[in-house]
Amino acid sequence: MEYPMKRACILGTASAIGLLAALGASAQAVIGQPAPAFTTVDADGKTVSLSDFKGRHVVLEWVNPGCPYVQKHYNSGNMPATQKAATTKGVTWLAVSSTAKGAGDYRPPKDLVGWIRNKGGAPSATLIDEGGKIGRAYGARTTPHMYLIDPQGKLLYAGAIDSKPTSNPADIATATNYVNQAVGEALAGNAVSQPTTRAYGCSIKYADG
Repeated sequence: MEYPMKRACILGTASAIGLLAALGASAQAVIGQPAPAFTTVDADGKTVSLSDFKGRHVVLEWVNPGCPYVQKHYNSGNMPATQKAATTKGVTWLAVSSTAKGAGDYRPPKDLVGWIRNKGGAPSATLIDEGGKIGRAYGARTTPHMYLIDPQGKLLYAGAIDSKPTSNPADIATATNYVNQAVGEALAGNAVSQPTTRAYGCSIKYADG
């Protein structure tokens, strides 16, 4: 049985074309092209740039603890397990919060990190994007919304964490984990077989609505 979607939850765009249409001509996140560069601060106030990780695969994960779809993947242990499966292979995993300060489910950086850790999560860093600049550049529409970047900075994957767009944790067992699949293929030197999928989750609460 699928859990009902809340009003704040939407299906994300399905392709790079969808990303461009959603965000206008300024959008830069296109599969096979250089991923948008960024510099921001992490939850500890340390400056972090995408260029810091040149030479490594990088996963970006948009996160918001108030979203039932995020809760599905953290409460079940699926997101933490996916993170650890990637980072143990040398992949850098960056959780990103683009939730505006004025949003009802906004969490201060330290609280956000505490929640992630309490659920067993272990991203390489948690990035704070309260102004939404990074989220808009990538076309991030939902939490979660996932991206994979190769060591040369090229975008390899954009979309959902898995193939079951519900908030029901029971569906994880029979879902295809697109992130695990993309990471595995990329590390093996193969092309990502599904470079874009339809992201699902709760709409990101950007600063200007």
